[in-house]
Amino acid sequence: MRSILMGHAMLLVQSKNTTLLSDPILFGSLWEEINIHCPAIETDLSKIPPVDILNLSHRHQDHFDVRTLAYLVEDKRILPDEAVVLAPKDEILLEVLQELGFKNVRVVEDFEPIQVKDFTLTPTPSLNEQDYFPEHGLLIHDGEVTLWNQVDTIVSPDIINYIHKLYPSIDFMHARYLPLLEGNFSYHKSLNLPFDEYSSFLKVVKAVRPRFVVPGSAGFRYRDDFTFLNQYSFPTTPDQFVKDLGDFCPEIPADNFFPGDIAEIGGGETRILRQAADFVRMTKNDSPAVEFKPVAPVAPIKSLTQGAQEQQEEKKNLCRFIDEELISRLMEKEMAAVWRHWKMHYQMEVFWNEGSDIWSVDFGQDEPALVKGRLGKVNLYEGIGASELSGLIQKTANWDFVGISAQYRTFNNVYRVENGRFEYYPQEKKFPLPLMELFPADREMDREKFMKDVRRWKKGA
Repeated sequence: MRSILMGHAMLLVQSKNTTLLSDPILFGSLWEEINIHCPAIETDLSKIPPVDILNLSHRHQDHFDVRTLAYLVEDKRILPDEAVVLAPKDEILLEVLQELGFKNVRVVEDFEPIQVKDFTLTPTPSLNEQDYFPEHGLLIHDGEVTLWNQVDTIVSPDIINYIHKLYPSIDFMHARYLPLLEGNFSYHKSLNLPFDEYSSFLKVVKAVRPRFVVPGSAGFRYRDDFTFLNQYSFPTTPDQFVKDLGDFCPEIPADNFFPGDIAEIGGGETRILRQAADFVRMTKNDSPAVEFKPVAPVAPIKSLTQGAQEQQEEKKNLCRFIDEELISRLMEKEMAAVWRHWKMHYQMEVFWNEGSDIWSVDFGQDEPALVKGRLGKVNLYEGIGASELSGLIQKTANWDFVGISAQYRTFNNVYRVENGRFEYYPQEKKFPLPLMELFPADREMDREKFMKDVRRWKKGA
């Protein structure tokens, strides 16, 4: 068996008779075009071999790229009509595949094996409770060799024990290694390495006991105006993970794995052939661009709207919405009772192409009112780019982009003082944020995010 890293989570796995492509992103940018591959890669689409299986692990946009899927469904050389598409039981993901014209889609269930030619494919579950949609890792067995691609899955001892019942020996493992801090900067959360989560990745490898392990998917970085987030989002590196594995479980061979590298697995051994793939190569190892340094300079928020006339129109429309609708719409929300209970001093700052304006609300008043400017204190703050607030109002933006791009930033210090009593809101709990209550990150928003890409990239759309 051969496993070839094509970039980030994109793997091409081959046996003598079967080829599987997993989580492909064939073009330069990913995830709302905030990110690019890192290390930088060059892909020759004409040399990618035909695939028998397309595996989609879950619908995070760094694994489920609509542009790539729209291309593949039209490229019958790479993805013939008879190819099997493996997908989780996710109504939005499946709707996207249907809209793009995919026909031979097989919905997978955890631990239910699927036979395609000489591959036995067994999806493994994830205990990720942060998302409401399913995701899976994948066991690949060709009759001799067993590979496990963990992808982003969170596993338990019971899951690992069941994997061992199916395959007592795992020959090769693509292991989860990076606890991403995406959005932590925007939401004023910890910017330290989450030690418990990181140590759990090491413990999973030790419990699985693969004959060889490499770091798995996390090969991207922020681009252009968002590059400052590279110092805030990636608290470790593949190199460090390999070194830590060497100390934690020295009995398990491990090595780094770059785009264009091939792992040849067989006979109880693995050989890494550096830059041996003829259809993808690493053009530059720009990994130092993601050096973790959460005290680095921070770029200010600014509207991404281009053109002076468009900016003026945006500002006029937003000021009208804020002055005429904001407070009444906030007071209609169920969470208004919570804001009033805590006597919130709320501040919203909207950032234009140049400068910003502030509006405030004292929810401790008998009749809370919107005030242009500052109050005496701030214990709940939301700052947002004008382009993103406009997009939320018009239902063209989504919180994946707004929050992860740091075009939105928030903090809170929620407390109330009354009759000799001091009460504070537990900082580990999520406090209801006014803009997120007005424009909830629900299924409708999630679906529209993908349908927008379908309309953009579908041939003939």
